[in-house]
Amino acid sequence: MALPSAHQTGYKSILDSLTTAVLVLEDSLAIQYLNPAAESLFETSMTRSQGQPFQDILVESEDALKTLFAAVRNGQSYTRREAEFLLTSGSRLTVDYSVTPISLEPTELLIEIQPRDRLMRISREEDIISQQETTRILVRGMAHEIKNPLGGIRGAAQLLDRELSSEDQREYTRVIIDEADRLRSLVDRMLGPNKALKLAPTNIHEILERVGTLLEAESKGRLNFKRDYDPSIPEFKGDKEQLIQAFLNIARNAMEAAFENQAGHSSEEPPTITFRTRTLRQFTIGNRRHKLVCRVDVIDNGPGIPPELVQNIFYPMISGRASGTGLGLSITQSIIGQHRGLVECESEPGRTDFIIFLPLEDTP
Repeated sequence: MALPSAHQTGYKSILDSLTTAVLVLEDSLAIQYLNPAAESLFETSMTRSQGQPFQDILVESEDALKTLFAAVRNGQSYTRREAEFLLTSGSRLTVDYSVTPISLEPTELLIEIQPRDRLMRISREEDIISQQETTRILVRGMAHEIKNPLGGIRGAAQLLDRELSSEDQREYTRVIIDEADRLRSLVDRMLGPNKALKLAPTNIHEILERVGTLLEAESKGRLNFKRDYDPSIPEFKGDKEQLIQAFLNIARNAMEAAFENQAGHSSEEPPTITFRTRTLRQFTIGNRRHKLVCRVDVIDNGPGIPPELVQNIFYPMISGRASGTGLGLSITQSIIGQHRGLVECESEPGRTDFIIFLPLEDTP
């Protein structure tokens, strides 16, 4: 067997210290060895997994397993990029991995695995932050170009209203004034909150409970709420009122999606929203690393968001519903961004998860 000799030569201690996940498989694809990085990646332990079939810790395609057996027979190395592993726990991993046959009798396979999820997530978050900043600049420029002529139109309509003696004619000027005010209000909403943050010690569960109370009142008891809280999450400095608005925008969308799914399908599961909180340590948001981050998941059992909309859902005026304005999620992203956080979305039919990351260090 490979491991005793590796241990005798000191190689095992080297493998144990690597941040790259390393596995050794027997020719039957039974697990012979996992280093600590592999134990962490696959959410298992060496003691529990040794001697177990490789497919017991993850679900891979039949073609991938055939390729592993072929590597045992032929003694040829190979590499796969951005392969997807499905753990038995239900978690999905995107990884690069290399398979190297070890010249022993019988042949064993050395597998080196590099997770790609973290790099892909950081790249995706940097894109979201960049898009958000670009959108903010465009909206500000557009708002300036719209508000100036709107002010002139409204002022001219007011002057004309004073000159007209006929009530029927003045009705037209009032329509102009009302529509100008409506457009100005729309532009202001597109710009998002323009108030400075009022920072104070904030409890994330207090915010979620306030949002839940509001939605329970709106839904008149027809909505099923589930709570999965981590009570150890500390307070952080935030603007409580703005954060309530941000989470309410997300949760209200989730409620409407859940009701929509029930109306369109004869599902036995009632409209359900789940609030889940967790802490993450040494977590990167965009290109900045934080010691401690709060992750909040707002999950609904609605029909899901079409894939072509998921990437653009945080742009202003983008909505998945005919009656939506497309401003709520854009405003939410802006508020969370002011708190140095980020909002992401993962969606599939029957499950949409809005994931909110908020740093728990002082000061946005």
